[in-house]
Parts: sequence; structure tokens; C-alpha cells
Amino acid sequence: MSDKRNVQILPPETFANLKLTKMKDKAVGIPAIISSMRHISKEMGIWRGIKLLNKMNQKDGFDCPGCAWPDPDGKRSGLGEYCENGAKAIAEEATKHRVTPEFFAKHSVEWLSEQTDFFLGKAGRITEPMYLAKGSSHYEPISWDDAFAKIGEKMKSLNSPSEAVFYTSGRTSNEAAYAYQLMARQFGTNNLPDCSNMCHESSGAGLSQTVGIGKGSVTLEDLYESELIMVMGQNPGTNHPRMLTALEKCKKNGGKIVSVNPIPETGNNTFVDPQNPLAIMKGGTKLTDHYLQVKVNGDVALLKAIMILMLEEEDKRPGEVFDLEFIATLTEGYEELVADIRSASFEAMIEQSGLNEKEVREVADLFISKKKIIICWAMGLTQHVNGVDNVKEVVNILLLKGSIGKPGAGTCPVRGHSNVQGDRTMGIWEKPKEGFLSKLDTRFGIQTPREHGVDAVESIQASLDGKVKVYVFMGGNFISATPDSKLTGEAIQNCEMTVQVSTKLNRSHCVTGDEAIILPCLARSDKDEQKSGLQFVTVENSMGVVHKSQGRLDPPSKHLKSEPAIVCGMAHAAMGSEKVNWKEMADNYDTIRDHIEATIAGFDNYNTKVRVPKGFYLPNGARDRNFGTPDSKAHFSIVKAPNRQVKTGHLIMMTIRTHDQYNTTIYGMNDRYRGIEGERRVVLMNPEDMKEQGLTNTQVVNLVGEFDGEIRRSNNYKVISYSIAKGCCATYFPEANVLVPLKSVAKGSNTPVSKFIEIKLEKVG
Repeated sequence: MSDKRNVQILPPETFANLKLTKMKDKAVGIPAIISSMRHISKEMGIWRGIKLLNKMNQKDGFDCPGCAWPDPDGKRSGLGEYCENGAKAIAEEATKHRVTPEFFAKHSVEWLSEQTDFFLGKAGRITEPMYLAKGSSHYEPISWDDAFAKIGEKMKSLNSPSEAVFYTSGRTSNEAAYAYQLMARQFGTNNLPDCSNMCHESSGAGLSQTVGIGKGSVTLEDLYESELIMVMGQNPGTNHPRMLTALEKCKKNGGKIVSVNPIPETGNNTFVDPQNPLAIMKGGTKLTDHYLQVKVNGDVALLKAIMILMLEEEDKRPGEVFDLEFIATLTEGYEELVADIRSASFEAMIEQSGLNEKEVREVADLFISKKKIIICWAMGLTQHVNGVDNVKEVVNILLLKGSIGKPGAGTCPVRGHSNVQGDRTMGIWEKPKEGFLSKLDTRFGIQTPREHGVDAVESIQASLDGKVKVYVFMGGNFISATPDSKLTGEAIQNCEMTVQVSTKLNRSHCVTGDEAIILPCLARSDKDEQKSGLQFVTVENSMGVVHKSQGRLDPPSKHLKSEPAIVCGMAHAAMGSEKVNWKEMADNYDTIRDHIEATIAGFDNYNTKVRVPKGFYLPNGARDRNFGTPDSKAHFSIVKAPNRQVKTGHLIMMTIRTHDQYNTTIYGMNDRYRGIEGERRVVLMNPEDMKEQGLTNTQVVNLVGEFDGEIRRSNNYKVISYSIAKGCCATYFPEANVLVPLKSVAKGSNTPVSKFIEIKLEKVG
């Protein structure tokens, strides 16, 4: 495998300008307003920005291009239904900066690859389709017709449909996602990896096997009335800031909140509502009642320790701790679970969790006494070898309490990008079910493939093995989002053609196949005018509400196309419109929604219901206690605490985001809540671990990963003393993704293990 263009796959290993301040004890408030307005002013102008923000997440507006946190069903705030990171996202999307053909003529892909991800993202919106010829170092403009023709010709030339892979990012609309999967399946492949493969796939697997649906069971209102919310492996203050409002309402209604995380996060501590002057004056609302600084991957041990104490109390007062009626009528495996709990050592679970007995007993008392319990989680639970088991153990403790399928209680996997859940609902999955494929065959008169395709990790290996010739990316930044960055880059360079549907520049535009095409698309906030008139798209939030989204801004270039139009253009070029009328779908998205209604359950009267301002809820069996398992019951699972160990002197590293970041998009160079400014190449360490290894604050080290006899390196990090569980450390991604082994994946979901990487530190100089 040769690096044909001598591009730099990894981000530069140079330092910026580190400044350390005190970790903040309050989230949001006035500083969040100032930060939001600073980004808005710099990228798009303050008045234009405020006008646009007032339409974001409103019933007559457009959906935030950031996270998938739900909007209120009823009245929405007139001051704004957005958060600081939502403002940053829209500032980037509606930026005044442009990446034109002149930009590409000036900068080679080699030069671009040497820049930081921050620089690439800030360059601006891409204005025209661009083509990188084999052997060339510069992108050149290409017409849409010629771009589609090249893609179609390449697809037709393949020896097998399986030589093409179609990746999807989480912000693709329902309409684009449906058309995209239909294109791949008419072409003859189920190679449809997506970003879920790398984040919440463990949630989907664990929930599907236990309660029959791979989605959470709660609504926004359930959080308001819950008696106890446990937030595990999640940092809502940075990744889902609007969740803090829901947690505050829970607190004001008398609920308790427990935060479980190796790192204390400001957003889990105190929330200052920026729309409430009285809250600002009073200093906000303290959210977390109990903070458990669990060791990385000590979550099952914690939950099992709590269940041991719950069972002891249930033995004393039968039926007063566990919901025995619910268990007897709607679950399977209870006796086996009880036997497993009795066989576990409480002392061993405490030790493996990294916690002390007193704090665990205090939290167990809450689980014993409360009836309405919600557990929220994110990557801190899913990106482990035992990620699926982590989710199953969450389900276990909720089933014991009957806390699934009733108001104020249930499962709450907090999704990332704004339509990542909708993509899966639309059929973006490498392992489709027979019922869905049969409906596609009947609707369109085609024969869809039954052989399962590749997921994200498998697609990288397939590309390395020379089995992938064409790789199409519907949004996203695959190079920076995936594990084993260097290997991923080599894999993509092994392809003959790569196609990127994008709004802005990123590292994946520099690390390409022999030929590369950039197809610039409309953003969520842009007006979408097609042959039949002004269009809207639809999305599904993380609680299963489908609603419309309609952009307001004039597009930044007349040369842009919408994602649905781009998909339909590629499909028509590759397969024509004899069986699937791709041109009709591109002209009017109501046609796509009619196809969705005919082939996907829950979308009856789609075009009518989605025009109701608040949208509609999709069916959710777990929410209704109509569990979609083969026996229609929820299932307890036998889960063992992993108790993974590392070599003496080594640390368990987990990857995290900064506050100026969403997924791989870097909005700025500051991590305000953690008190880290101007630098991303840092490693957060426990002070005792630093002392044992003879390290001082800001000392420079290299990170060396060890897995299965292979060594991986990432150089030049500054050590920062931080409150993190002993034996653990944290670094930012995507910089540290090079240390995540491609072969280190979760059992049962194949999700990369980005939260448990064994490393050692090398002192520099």
C-alpha cells in the first residue's frame, strides 16, 4: 500500500498555546451566551445569526445540525430552543467563509493534509463539485453531470456490487437516508456502514436482545417526573447541553440525580439557565446529588454491587423493593439473575468499581426506595469490549424495579448526531431484516440482496484487503471518526475512487482513493428548492419523534445540491430510472415519504402527520410494555463484571471531547469547563499516578499503546493534573484515535473500544 500523494493521515503533532485555568463549577449561564455570540459574530454576523437561531428547533423552523436531544412537544421558548454548541454548529454551517475552486487551485491536498483539523473546518463552505484526478495533487472544478457520470461509470465497472461501500453520517435526513439505502440495495449490496457502528451500536444490540427494540423507552416528559435519574458515562453539559434543562426540571419536581463517570463534569454539577435572570442571580441549580467516580469500565461492578444491596433488602421485605408483579408477568430470567446476584461478592464489586462502600450504599438506598427510575448513558458505556453487556446490566436493574414502560422511568441512550437514530429507522444498516427487504422488492420491483454487508470496522479491513474499489461517504469525516487512524487512512487510499458528500472541508478530503470527488450539499439551515417547489426534510430525535425541518437561508452557492438530489443523481447515473424513478424523488420529497410509508412500519399517513408542527411519535414497544422479543417478554441477562487489568505502570486511556467540539468538528481550541485553553494535545492524569511516574504538570510525553503484540504511538502530549479515577487517563479525539486498535471491538456490536486503551507514557527529553 503506497501513500500515492504523500499526504499526512494524522493531525500535526505540534503544540499550540496551552493555558490552564481552574475547572469551572457551573455550566451554561452568561459565559455560554458570550461564547455563542462570539462564534456567531465571527462566522456569520451577529444580527443575521440571531435571526437564524430564532428559527432553530422551532416548530416552523429547522432542526439543529448538532445533537439529537428532543424538543418539547408543547410550547417552545421564544428566547431560543438551542444551546451553546447548537449556536456553534449553526455558525459553522452558515459561515461567510467559502472554499472555492481558487482555494483548491492554491492549496494541494498534501499541503491541506499538513494543517490542523481546526484549520480545515474553519476554511468555510465548499461552493462547487470538485474532482481530484488520479496522480493529481489539486482538486479541480467539475460539473454535476460529469461528476455523476464518473461515479456511475465507476459503479458499473465493478466486478461485484460488494466492491462498493456506502457510509452514512448521523445528520443525513430521513429522505436522503432512505434514498441512499435504496440506491445501495438496488445496486446489489448491503454495505451500508454508518456512524452508529462506532458509538451506540452496543446500545442497539443490548436493548434489542432484552426489550425488543434498539431505542430508548423514555420521552422528555418522563425525565421531568422521574424520581431518580442516573447519568452514566455521559457529559451532557458539553455533548447535549439542552439535557440540563430536563435534569433541572426533574430536580425541581423532587427527583434525585446520580452521576457516574471517571471524570467529574461541570455540566453534571450546577446548571445556570441562561434564559432565567433569577437563576443567574442565584447561581443556578445544583444537579448531581451523588457523584460516583467509577474506574473506567467499572460500571457493571457498580450496578451489580447496587443490586446485591437491593436483593438483601428485598429478602427482608418481599415485594417492597422489586416489582414482583411486573417481573412475573412480563419478564423472563428472573430466578437466574437472582442466583447470579447471590453468587457475586459485594467486596469484589466495590474493589472493581474503584468506589468506596459508603457512597455505593447511599446510591443503593435510592434504588431501593424509588419507583420511577431512568438511566441515561452514552459512549462511556458502549465503547468497551463488554459494551453490550454494560447495556444489558442497565436493563437488569431497571427491570427489577419495573422501571421500563411506565411514566418517569425507562432506558435513555442519549444519541449523538441529530438524525443518527432516523438513519437506522430508514434502513441504513448492514444487516437488514427480511421483512424490510421484501417490502422494498414489492414496492420497486427490484431484487435486493440478502447477504449481510460490512459495518464501519469491517469496511476498513475490506478496503485494506483490496476488496473495496468505490467508497461513498454521505457526510461525516471518516478518517478522523474511525479507530486506528493511520490504518484507516491507508485503507481509504487503497480504494480506486472515493466520493464525499459534504458541506465543509475535513481531513477525509485529503486522504482519498486514486480518484476523489467532492459533492457539496445544502446544509440543514439552507433553503431547498426543487422542481416542485420549496422542500422540507424530516428527522427523528433520540426519543423517537419524527418532525419536519425546513431551512431558511439562501444557499451559499448556486452550485449546491440537496442530499436527496445528490443521491438520486448518483443512482440515476449508475442504474437509470426504469425501475426506481429517481428523478421523481429528487423533484418532490413527498414522493420519497410515500415510499417510506409503504415500506417502514409506523409511518402511516406520513406526509400528513409530519406537517403537524410538533411531528409524531414512532411506535415503541418497550415504552408500551409490548416487548418485541420472540416471546413478547423483557429478558434479564447474566452479565459478569469484566475486571480488566493492565500491566503495572500502564494506564487505561479513554478518549473524550472538548467543550469546543462536536464529534470530529472542532469549533475552537478551548475546553472551558475543564479549564484547558489553546491546546488539544493533552493527557489528563490523576495526581497520584503522576507522582508515581515522576511527572510534573505540563511535562511532555509520548503515548504508546499496546494491544495484541502491536505497538501504536502518538507523540507530544502535555500532562495535566486532573481529578480522574486513579489508574485512568483521558485524551481528546480525533488526535488519539491512532491509539485505538482496529481489532479491539465490543463483543456483539463490533463497536471500537475507544474508552479502554492500554497505554504507557514515554517522557520526552
